[in-house]
Amino acid sequence: MATMYDFAIVGGGIVGLSTGMALTERFPNARILVLEKEASWAEHQTGHNSGVIHSGIYYKPGSFKARFAREGSRSMTEFCQKHGIKHEICGKVIVATKQEELPLLDNLYERGLQNELAIKKITAEELKEIEPHVNGLAAIHVPMAGIVNYKQVAEKFAEIIEQNGGDLRLNTRVERTLEKGDSVEIETTQGTFQARFMINCAGLHSDRVAKKTGIKTDVKILPFRGEYYELKPEKRYLVKHLIYPVPNPAFPFLGVHYTRMIDGRVDAGPNAVLSFKREGYKKTDINLKDLAEALSYAGLWKMAGKFWKEAIHEYARSFSKARFVKSLQELIPEIQADDLIPTHAGVRAQALKSDGSLVDDFYIVPGKNSIHVCNAPSPAATASIQIGKYVAERVQEKVN
Repeated sequence: MATMYDFAIVGGGIVGLSTGMALTERFPNARILVLEKEASWAEHQTGHNSGVIHSGIYYKPGSFKARFAREGSRSMTEFCQKHGIKHEICGKVIVATKQEELPLLDNLYERGLQNELAIKKITAEELKEIEPHVNGLAAIHVPMAGIVNYKQVAEKFAEIIEQNGGDLRLNTRVERTLEKGDSVEIETTQGTFQARFMINCAGLHSDRVAKKTGIKTDVKILPFRGEYYELKPEKRYLVKHLIYPVPNPAFPFLGVHYTRMIDGRVDAGPNAVLSFKREGYKKTDINLKDLAEALSYAGLWKMAGKFWKEAIHEYARSFSKARFVKSLQELIPEIQADDLIPTHAGVRAQALKSDGSLVDDFYIVPGKNSIHVCNAPSPAATASIQIGKYVAERVQEKVN
C-alpha cells in the first residue's frame, strides 16, 4: 500500500521549500513530501531573480508583502549567517531624477517610515557620496537592503527538509489532484501519491494546480518576462550599491535599475513584457496553450485598457537597446550601449483578477484539505521564510 503522507507540497521553488522546512519544524514527526517537475530545485522564479534582499519599503503598510519583507529581510540575513551562505548587506538608493518625481519620493519615504524601516532621505550631494556616478535630485537611502544567491538558499532549505526526514522528489510533474474525504490524491508522472493535506506552491502554474483541485480563485497567472543587460566588467565601478528609480505607483513593477550581484556582476534591468509562454525566458518562446489561455482571459484586456501606454513603452525597450540604454542613462548618464551585454531573463508569475486588477499582495487561498499560494512574486524570495511559517501556521489551524 502506498505511503500516506501528512503533507505534500507541489512546487520546489524557494516558497515551497521554505514551507516544507517550516512544516518539519512545526510537525517534527510528520511525513512530508515535496514534488518538483524540474531536475533541480528553484529552476524558475527563484533561479532567475535579481538576488536582492528587499526591505519592504514599497508595499502597503499592514500588507503581507510589507510585513513579510521587513521580517524576512532579517530572517533571511540570519539564515545566511547561520548556514555560511554568501550574502552582503550593501544598501540601496531610490533616486528621483526629475522634479515631478520628488512628491512620489516623499510619499515613498513616508510609506517606509510607516513600515518601520530605518531609512534616510538624502540630498543630491549626499547621494554623490554614496553613488558618485548617479544623477539625482534627491534619494532615499535604504541601508538594510542586500544581495544573495537565492538558488543556494533554496538548496539549503531542501537539504534541511531531507535532514529532517522529508521525502524530496525531482522530475515529478503533477498531472491531477483530487480532494476526497480527509485526504488528497496527487497523480504525477512518477505515480500517484496520497496526502492528508496538500500545499500548492507551484508558482507560474499555481492557478492551474488550484483549478485541478477544484478551487475557485478568480485569478489567472500572467507571466511577465523581465529582460536584463549586464555591465561589462570594466564598467562595474559605476555601481557601488543597488540603484533604483522612483517607481510608478500605479504599475506593479519597479522600473529598470542597477543590481550588484553576489558573484560580482552588475545587472541592469528589467523591463516587463507579457511572455507568450509561462516559462518563456526568450523573446522567441511561445506556447500556444499558454498564449491562448492568456488572450482569452477578460482580465487581460481590461488591464490592457488601463496600461496600454506602459505596455507599448516596455515592448519598445524590449526590442530597442537604444531605448533601454536611454532609460538607464536617467540614473547613470555615463552608461553607453557598448557598456552593456545581454544576459539572463526572468519570468514573474503575476496574478490578475477577472476585473483587470493586478493582485498586489501575496494571495493565499484555503481549500478543504489544501492551501494554495496563488500570488507570490517579488519580494517572495526575501519573504520566503516568513511565508513558509505563515502557511505552516494556517496548516496547523486546518488539521487540528
